[in-house]
Amino acid sequence: MQDFVQRVVETLSVDDNKDRVSVVQYSRDPAVQFYLNTYATKVEILDIVRGLRHKGGRPLNTGAALQYLRNNVFTASAGSRRLEGVPQVLILLSGGRSSDSVDAPASALKQLGVLTFVIGTKGSDRRELQKISHDDNSALSVSDFTDLQRIQQQLQSSLEALVIDVTPESPTVLVEPAQKDIVFLLDGSDGTRNGFPAMRDFVEKVVEKLNVGESKDRVSVVQYSSDAEVHFDLNTYTTKEDIVDSVRGLRHRGGRPLNTGAALQYVRDNVFTNSAGSRRLQGVPQILILLNGGRSFDNVDTPASVLKQQGIIVIGIGTRSSDSGELRKISHDPNYTLSVSEFTDLPSVQEQLTSLMSTGLVMATPMTPTVTVVTHPTGRDVVFLLDGSDGTRTGFPAMQDFVQRLVETLSVDDNKDRVSVVQYSRDPAVQFYLNTYATKVEILDIVRGLRHKGGRPLNTGAALQYLRNNVFTASAGSRRLEGVPQVLILLSGGRSSDSVDAPASALKQLGVLTFVIGTKGSDRRELQKISHDDNSALSVSDFTDLQRIQQQLQSSLEALVIDVTPESPTVLVEPAQKDIVFLLDGSDGTRNGFPAMRDFVEKVVEKLNVGESKDRVSVVQYSSDAEVHFDLNTYTTKEDIVDSVRGLRHRGGRPLNTGAALQYVRDNVFTNSAGSRRLQGVPQILILLNGGRSFDNVDTPASVLKQQGIIVIGIGTRSSDSGELRKISHDPNYTLSVSEFTDLPSVQEQLTSLMSTGLVMATPMTPTVTVVTHPTGRDVVFLLDGSDGTRTGFPAMQDFVQRVVETLSVDDNKDRVSVVQYSRDPAVQFYLNTYATKVEILDIVRGLRHKGGRPLNTGAALQYLRNNVFTASAGSRRLEGVPQVLILLSGGRSSDSVDAPASALKQLGVLTFVIGTKGSDRRELQKISHDDNSALSVSDFTDLQRIQQQLQSSLEALVIDVTPESPTVLVEPAQKDIVFLLDGSDGTRNGFPAMRDFVEKVVEKLNVGESKDRVSVVQYSSDAEVHFDLNTYTTKEDIVDSVRGLRHRGGRPLNTGAALQYVRDNVFTNSAGSRRLQGVPQILILLNGGRSFDNVDTPASVLKQQGIIVIGIGTRSSDSGELRKISHDPNYTLSVSEFTDLPSVQEQLTSLMSTGLVMATPMTPTVTVVTHPTGRDVVFLLDGSDGTRTGFPAMQDFVQRVVETLSVDDNKDRVSVVQYSRDPAVQFYLNTYATKVEILDIVRGLRHKGGRPLNTGAALQYLRNNVFTASAGSRRLEGVPQVLILLSGGRSSDSVDAPASALKQLGVLTFVIGTKGSDRRELQKISHDDNSALSVSDFTDLQRIQQQLQSSLEALVIDVTPESPTVLVEPAQKDIVFLLDGSDGTRNGFPAMRDFVEKVVEKLNVGESKDRVSVVQYSSDAEVHFDLNTYTTKEDIVDSVRGLRHRGGRPLNTGAALQYVRDNVFTNSAGSRRLQGVPQILILLNGGRSFDNVDTPASVLKQQGIIVIGIGTRSSDSGELRKISHDPNYTLSVSEFTDLPSVQEQLTSLMSTGLVMATPMTPTVTVVTHPTGRDVVFLLDGSDGTRTGFPAMQDFVQRVVETLSVDDNKDRVSVVQYSRDPAVQFYLNTYATKVEILDIVRGLRHKGGRPLNTGAALQYLRNNVFTASAGSRRLEGVPQVLILLSGGRSSDSVDAPASALKQLGVLTFVIGTKGSDRRELQKISHDDNSALSVSDFTDLQRIQQQLQSSLEALVIDVTPESPTVLGM
Repeated sequence: MQDFVQRVVETLSVDDNKDRVSVVQYSRDPAVQFYLNTYATKVEILDIVRGLRHKGGRPLNTGAALQYLRNNVFTASAGSRRLEGVPQVLILLSGGRSSDSVDAPASALKQLGVLTFVIGTKGSDRRELQKISHDDNSALSVSDFTDLQRIQQQLQSSLEALVIDVTPESPTVLVEPAQKDIVFLLDGSDGTRNGFPAMRDFVEKVVEKLNVGESKDRVSVVQYSSDAEVHFDLNTYTTKEDIVDSVRGLRHRGGRPLNTGAALQYVRDNVFTNSAGSRRLQGVPQILILLNGGRSFDNVDTPASVLKQQGIIVIGIGTRSSDSGELRKISHDPNYTLSVSEFTDLPSVQEQLTSLMSTGLVMATPMTPTVTVVTHPTGRDVVFLLDGSDGTRTGFPAMQDFVQRLVETLSVDDNKDRVSVVQYSRDPAVQFYLNTYATKVEILDIVRGLRHKGGRPLNTGAALQYLRNNVFTASAGSRRLEGVPQVLILLSGGRSSDSVDAPASALKQLGVLTFVIGTKGSDRRELQKISHDDNSALSVSDFTDLQRIQQQLQSSLEALVIDVTPESPTVLVEPAQKDIVFLLDGSDGTRNGFPAMRDFVEKVVEKLNVGESKDRVSVVQYSSDAEVHFDLNTYTTKEDIVDSVRGLRHRGGRPLNTGAALQYVRDNVFTNSAGSRRLQGVPQILILLNGGRSFDNVDTPASVLKQQGIIVIGIGTRSSDSGELRKISHDPNYTLSVSEFTDLPSVQEQLTSLMSTGLVMATPMTPTVTVVTHPTGRDVVFLLDGSDGTRTGFPAMQDFVQRVVETLSVDDNKDRVSVVQYSRDPAVQFYLNTYATKVEILDIVRGLRHKGGRPLNTGAALQYLRNNVFTASAGSRRLEGVPQVLILLSGGRSSDSVDAPASALKQLGVLTFVIGTKGSDRRELQKISHDDNSALSVSDFTDLQRIQQQLQSSLEALVIDVTPESPTVLVEPAQKDIVFLLDGSDGTRNGFPAMRDFVEKVVEKLNVGESKDRVSVVQYSSDAEVHFDLNTYTTKEDIVDSVRGLRHRGGRPLNTGAALQYVRDNVFTNSAGSRRLQGVPQILILLNGGRSFDNVDTPASVLKQQGIIVIGIGTRSSDSGELRKISHDPNYTLSVSEFTDLPSVQEQLTSLMSTGLVMATPMTPTVTVVTHPTGRDVVFLLDGSDGTRTGFPAMQDFVQRVVETLSVDDNKDRVSVVQYSRDPAVQFYLNTYATKVEILDIVRGLRHKGGRPLNTGAALQYLRNNVFTASAGSRRLEGVPQVLILLSGGRSSDSVDAPASALKQLGVLTFVIGTKGSDRRELQKISHDDNSALSVSDFTDLQRIQQQLQSSLEALVIDVTPESPTVLVEPAQKDIVFLLDGSDGTRNGFPAMRDFVEKVVEKLNVGESKDRVSVVQYSSDAEVHFDLNTYTTKEDIVDSVRGLRHRGGRPLNTGAALQYVRDNVFTNSAGSRRLQGVPQILILLNGGRSFDNVDTPASVLKQQGIIVIGIGTRSSDSGELRKISHDPNYTLSVSEFTDLPSVQEQLTSLMSTGLVMATPMTPTVTVVTHPTGRDVVFLLDGSDGTRTGFPAMQDFVQRVVETLSVDDNKDRVSVVQYSRDPAVQFYLNTYATKVEILDIVRGLRHKGGRPLNTGAALQYLRNNVFTASAGSRRLEGVPQVLILLSGGRSSDSVDAPASALKQLGVLTFVIGTKGSDRRELQKISHDDNSALSVSDFTDLQRIQQQLQSSLEALVIDVTPESPTVLGM
C-alpha cells in the first residue's frame, strides 16, 4: 500500500501548490497521518509515507472512517479547497468487510461532491465497495494488495480526466471590522542584525495604514531571540504618532539561540491578555505578524497550536534562511505564510499582508469577563528576590533572618502589606506569591523553612524579567494597578551571567521601587543599574552583616507614600493556590520503577503547602484504564497524603492507554465534585510520570486539557515516546526526561520551577452568579437513543439535531443546548452551560460517536436528566422561568419503566417532545410526552426531516418571555430526631459545662413532643454511653432537666469511630425511638475536642448511607480533616476555638439543621395490625454436632411427628427449626413458612450440620436475640405462648446459666430432651421446670417420650388476648450477586460458568419484590454487567447472562473485586435491599490465586452480613477461598468449571441456609466457670525490614502451635501481621483444628509496608482480637497470651496501648532482634523476663524452649476473678 501511495504521489503536481495530499490510516477508529495543508512539497510527503507504521487493531469500521473524513479532513481548516471549487478526491484501500454501516457516511461524502475511488481485495465486500465509490467504474479490485500496480494506470487516467481548472461557486466579500489587535513579533537574534532596519521600516509602513485608537486598532511590538521582550503593549499607545515614534527607536537586541516556540508562548501568555490591552475576550480580531529569519532552536508545534485554538490569526513572514515548513505550521494556514529573499524585500509582500489581515478578521469569538472595581487601597507589595546560587550557601541562613526581621515590621495581617519571596540561580523559583499568605505567622513559618536552591550560573537579568512578567501581576496578587507601591528587595552575592539592563529598565517603567543589597562579590555598577536610584544600592561585606543596614532600608520603606488613589479599575483573581494531580503509569512495564515513582511523588508533596484552601493533591494510576487513589478533596493535610502515597501498590495491566487516562482525569478528577477549583481560577497542574508509548491516541485528550487551561508537565523515561510527551505537555519546555525512574530526583528542581511558572497560566473563568429577571429563551435538551439498534440511524439523528440547533438563538445566550446519549445508562455529551456558541455546539454534534450497548433504559435516562441536567449547576434556568424543553429520539421499547420518571419531569414543568420509529412503543411515547400532540413518529430516523417543521412550530410557540415562578422557600418539617454525641474524654473536662449549656440552648429552640422533635444525648470517650434515648422524654422540660444533670465521664483514648458506630446501632433504631423508617429526618450533632484514636471512615460512611445528617462541631484541638469526613459534607463542619465559644455557632447550626431536613428520604415500611391470635410459637433447637451424626435421622422423624400434631395452616401455630454445634444456624424462622406441607418438606431435607465443640449456651442466647423476636415471626408481645424444644446429645462446652435464665425471663417454656451423653444437671438448668427435662438412651428412642411432650404442649393456654399490636415483616427474599473470574486463565471455562449461572437463576423466584440478581465479572479490575435493579424478570436475566463475553486481563485481583461489589453493588442505588433486612448473597466463581490481598475486603463483607459462597477449581487457592467464604462450609470445589453442575445442589442448600444470616450478630458474653486452656495471639512484624526474616518467623509460629492443645478446644490461636497498620490473618475462633492453623501459617505472605506502628497494632489487638466476638475467653478466666515478634523500633508510642493490654490481664512475651529498641520491648512485655532477644529471626529456635516453659508455667485451670454479666 505504501509503494502504491508513493507511485500515485509521484504523478501529482504538489510543489506548485496545484495538488494537495493527505493520508489517513484506520481500523477501529481513524488516525490522520497528515492533513492536506501539512506538507507543501512532494519530497516531504514521500518521506512521511515511507516511514508510516502499520496501525493495527480491529474491527474495521469503514463507515466511521468515512464520516471522520467528512467532518475533519474535507474541511477548510484541514486544507481542503472544496469551497474554491477544487475537485475533492478520496482513494480508499480496504482489505475487508466493514463492521459498521457505510451507507450514511458514503452518501454524505457524495453530497459533499467528493469523488471516491475504492480499491478492494478478495476479502472485501463487492457491494459495499460500490456503495462507497462515486460511480460503478470507480470500484476497483485486486486479488491482494501486492497486485496494486496492475490497476495504477486505470486509476491515474481517471484522476487526470478530472476537470482541474474551475471557477469557485461564488466570490466572498469581506468587510473589514472596525477594530483589530495587532502584535508584531520580530526576530532580533544575532542572524538578523543586518536586516533589522528593514523590519523596523516595514512595521512603520504597516502601522501607517492602520486606523489606530483606543477603541479602533491597537498595536504591540515584541522582539525575541533566546527569550522575548515587549517593547510596548497593546494598551501602551493610543495614537499612530506615538507608535511610529516608538518603532523608529527600536534597537536590535541580539542573542542566540532563536527560540521561536518560546516567543509564541510568551506573546500568548503575556501580550494577548486582558492586562496587556488585548480585547480577545470582547471578540476583537487578534492578529500576530511574525517576521522571522531562521529556523527555531526549540519546538513550535504546541505554542502554534495553542494560538490557533485561541483564535489568534498568525501571519508568518520569512526569508530564505527561515524553515518554510516551520513557518507553515505556525501560520494560520499555509496561505498565511509569506516569503521574501531578504528583509529588504519586505515591501513586496505588504499588499498581500494587508489582504490577509482583512481576510482573517472574522475569526475570534467573544468571552465576556467580569470586572470588579476596587478603590483606595493602602499598603505596599514587597517582593524579596534572593540569590540562591552555589556561592551563597553559607550566607543563606543570614538572608532568611534578614527577611524575617523585615517582615516583622510590615502590616500583613490587616492586608495593608503583602509579601512574596522568590529564590533564583540559573532560573527563578517562586517560594510564594503576594497573594499566597495573608498572615505574618504563615509567612514567617515558610521563610524559616526555606531551603537553599543551589545551581549556577547566576542569571539576575532573567530573574528580574520573570518578576516583571509573573510576580508583579494582578493574578499573582500585585495591586500595582490600584496604586499600591511595588517594592523589590534584591539580595545578590555575585555578578550576573546575563544582562540586567533591559529587565531592570522594564521594572522601572512598571514603577517598581527596587532596593539592591550586594556583597563584596557583587558588581557595584550592576547593582546601581538595577536599583531605582543611587541611594537604593546598598552593600555589606557578606550576608552575615545584613543587620547593619536593616534600619536604613526600613526607613526607606516607611517613607513610601502608603495611602493612594488607584489609577484605574482592575480585575481581581483569587490568591494563588494549586490543584495538583499526579498521573502514574502503573502498566506492566513500570513494575520495577514504581517504588521510585512513589518516592518522587512523596518528595514533591513534601514541598507543597497543603491545605483545603492552599494546595490540593490527587493521585491517579493507569494502565489500560485509570483508577483514582484519592481525589483533590480527599485529604487536607500533608501527612495524610504522604501516608496514602506510601501505601500505593503497582496495579499492572496492559496495553498502556495514556489518551484514555488523560480523558479520565479531565472528566473525573479536574471536576468540582472531586475537589478541583478550576472554575474559581486556581491553577490546575497535571504531572504525568510515563514509562512507555501509548497504545491509543493522545492528541484530542491532550488538546482538551490545554483548552481547559490545565498545565500538563510530562516526565518520561528512555522507554517513553518523546514526541508523544511533547504533545501532551503544556509546551515542550514542560517535558522532562530521565533515563530510569530511579533518576527522578534529578528533575525535582526543574519540576518545582515549572510548577511555579505554570501558576500564572490558568486564567480564571470566574463564573459569576447574578440575579436575573424576566429571561428570554429556551433550555433545550436532546436525549438520543444510542443503543445497538440505532447504529445505522445515528448519522440521521446527528443531522436532525444540527438542523434544529441552526434555528436556535444560541450566540446571544437566549437559547441553551445540551445533548445526552443513552442505552443501558446515560452519557452526557455536553451540559446546558458547556458551550456558548452555535459553532461549538455544531462541531461537537458532528463529531459524536454512537454509544452502543443494551438494554435500552429510557426510564433511567429520564430520571438522570431530572436529577443531573435540568439543574442550576448544569446550566438550567428553570428557576428563572426559562422554558425547559426535552426532545427525545427513541428507536425502541424501554426495558425499564418510564412512568415515574416521565411524571417527575412533568411535575418539574419540562415540555417533552418524543420522536419514535416503527420499533417504538406508541403508548410509552405518549406517557413520556407532555401532551398527545408532542408524541411524533417516523418510519425510521432517516425520515426525521419530514417532521422537523412540525417540531419547530411547537418550539416557536413556546412562551419565551416569562416571569420566574417564585423563589423556593424551604419549610422546616414538623418532626426531627436529634442526637447529641458529646466528647466526654479526659481532654474536654474544662469545656464540658459549656457543651452542656450549648445543648440546653439548642433544645430550648426545638418543638419537643412525641410526634414532633425528639432528642437523645450520648457521651463517649473510649466507649459510648446513652444518657437518654429518643423515646425517653416527651417534654422540653424533662430533657432540659436531664441535660443540666449531665456529668463529665472522662476516659481515654478518644474513639470517635466506635462512638459513631454505637449511635448507629443503638440510638438511631426503632427500639430507641428513632423514626428513620417513617421518613423523619435524622440529625446527629457531634461536639468533639480531639483527634480520634480509631478510624472514623467506615462508621461515618455508614451513617451517610443511612441518610443520617451529621453536623460536626470541633475546637482547635480537633482534627479538621477528620471532622469533614464525618460531617454530611464540609459545609456541615463548624469550628470554635474553645467550647466556651459555642454560642457563636448556634445560629449556623440552626440554619444547617433546617437545610439538612430535606435530605432523609423516607423508607416507609408496611405496618399490619394483628388482633387476638391463638396458637403457639414452637422452636426446635437440634444438636447438629459431630456426636449426633448417627442419631440425626431420628431427630428429623421426631420433629415431623410433632409438627403433624400442630395447627399450622390456619396460622394458629408457627414453627422454626435451628440446628447448632459450635454456632447456631437457622433452618427457617417462625414466619418463613405458612403451611405444614412446606415445613415437613424442609425438615425431611435437613442435612446434619456437623462441627464441634457443642456451644449450647451460645445457641440459647442466639435464640433469645434473633428467633424469639417480632421480626423473626414471634408473637410473644401478643401473648402467644413461646415454646422451645431442645434436643441435645452431649455436654455443652460453654456455660448455659445466663442464657437459660434470659429465656425464662422472656417467658419461653423450654422442654429439653437429652441422651445418655448429656449432663443431667445442665438439662434441668435449661428446662423451664423439672418436669420439662426429659431423657432417652439415644435419639432412636425419641418416640417413647413423644406422647408425654405432646400432652404438655396441649396443656398450654392457647386462646389469649394480645398485649399490643405488632409490626409484621415481608416474607423472605434474596439479593444474589454472581462474581465471575474473567481473567486470562478462565477463558476456556467461561462458557461453563455462564451455563451454571443460568441454571441457578432458573431455580430462583425472580421479581422486584422477590429475588434480585446481579452479575459482575473481574480480572485486574471489576465490571458490572447488570445491577440488582436492572432486570425484574427471569427471562431478561437469562437473556443477559447468555450474552456475557469473557473479558480477559491480568493479574487476578480478587480482593479489589470483593471491595468493588461491596462499594458499588451491595448498595441502595444498585438495588440492594440490605438495609431492609433482605439476605445478601455473593457467589464467587474463581479459577486462580489472587494477586492482591483478600483479607480486609472479605472481613468487611462478613461484617456487613453478606453471605459469601466461594466456588473454586483446582487452580484456586483453597485457603484463600475459605477466608473469603462465610465460613469453611460455604466453600465448594470442582476440578474444572465444566464440573460446576455437580455442586449446584449444595449451592442451593447453602443459599437457603444463608438466608437467615443478614441479621446483626449481637455478641453476648456470659458467665463461665473453671475453663481450661490458653488464648494465644501471635503479632508478627511484617514491615519492609523483615522480608528476609519472615520465613523464620513462620517456622517459629508453627513450632509453637505444634506444642498447643488446639483440637480439644483447650488452646485457641490467632495470628496478626502488621506494619503501618495491622491485618488479622485469622481470629481465635476462626479455626478449630491444629491442621488448619498450620496450613494457614505455612501459606502466609509477608505484608510489607512502612513505618512500623507497634503502638497502633497493640491497641488494635486490645479492641478487636482480645474480645469475646473474636473468640477470646478472657471473661471466662482463660489466660490471654500475646507473643510479639518485632524487628525494629516503633514509629508511634507503645506506652498507652501496652498499658491497656496489661490492665486487660494479657501476658505479653516480646521477641526482638538487634534492630529493636530494648527499652521499648520491656515496656510492652508483661514483666522483664518476658522480653527476649535474638540477633535475627533465623536465630528464633534458640529461645523457643525458654518461651515454651513460660507458656506451660501459666496456671491453666483457673477461677475467674469475678463473674461478669455484660448487658447490651
